[in-house]
Amino acid sequence: MGSVETALDIQGLSFGYGDRPILTDVSVQIPAGKLTVLLGRNGSGKSTLLRLLAGLLPVKHGRITLMGHDMHRLSAAEKARIIGFMPQQHRAVFPFAVEDVVLTGRAGHVRLLPRREDMEKALQALEQVGISHLQGRPFTELSGGEQQMVMIARVLAQEPQIVMLDEPTSHLDFINQARLLTLIRQLVSTPLTVLVVLHDPNSAFLYGDHFIFLKNGRIELLESGESPWDRCVLERIYDTPMHTLPYGDRAIVVPQDPAGR
Repeated sequence: MGSVETALDIQGLSFGYGDRPILTDVSVQIPAGKLTVLLGRNGSGKSTLLRLLAGLLPVKHGRITLMGHDMHRLSAAEKARIIGFMPQQHRAVFPFAVEDVVLTGRAGHVRLLPRREDMEKALQALEQVGISHLQGRPFTELSGGEQQMVMIARVLAQEPQIVMLDEPTSHLDFINQARLLTLIRQLVSTPLTVLVVLHDPNSAFLYGDHFIFLKNGRIELLESGESPWDRCVLERIYDTPMHTLPYGDRAIVVPQDPAGR
C-alpha cells in the first residue's frame, strides 16, 4: 500500500444510535508511525470512534481514508491485513491454549487450515511480547495482565500496519500497566502506527507522541500556543480544576484537592 505520512484521515464523521448522537462532525488525521492517544471523559465517544476506524461500526456520515485508500472500498480481508484491533476485554469461554489464541490472529491470512508459516508467526509474536513461556498454558487460567499480553500478541500475529487498542490498561495493576504501555511504545519503532484509548492523561503524556481530545462527541482543538498537558486545556476537557507538575519537557497532572491542599 506504499508509504504514507497519514495513516488515517477522518473527515466529517458523525455517528449515533437512533436519535442519540455519539460523534458529531469529527475531522482529524492520525499520523503514520506514531503512538496516538485518544483522551476524554467517559461517554465522550472515544471507544465509538475507535470502533468506527476499525471498521466494526458502519460509517453512514463522513469519510475515512485508510493508508491512502477509501475505507469504504476496501474488502474485509484487506482491512484485516491493515488494522489489528484489541477490544477492552476478551473473555474466552473455552480453555484454549495461549498459542491457539494467538494463532487466531492469522485468520486473515488463512484460507483453509493454518500453515507452518502461520504457527511460526504466532510464536514470533509471543516472543516479541515476551510471553513465550505461556505458550501452552490455558488462556482462562492466566492473570488479567497476562491475558492482555496474549491479546497484544494475537494482534501482532496478524501483521497489521495499524494497531488499535481500546483501554488496554483497564483492570491492570500499576506494574502491569507500565509493562504493557512500554511494550506498546516499543511497537511504534517496528514500525507500526498505534492508536490507543486511555483514561489516564499521565500515562498518555509519558508514552504518547500525538494526542486527540474528545468532548461531548466532538474533537476539542488546542488553541495556538497550547500544549496537551497545559492546565487550561485539561480543565477544559475534563471540567475539573487541575494542578500540573513539570516533568521533563511535559507535565504530570492531578485533580485539585477539594480541601484546597
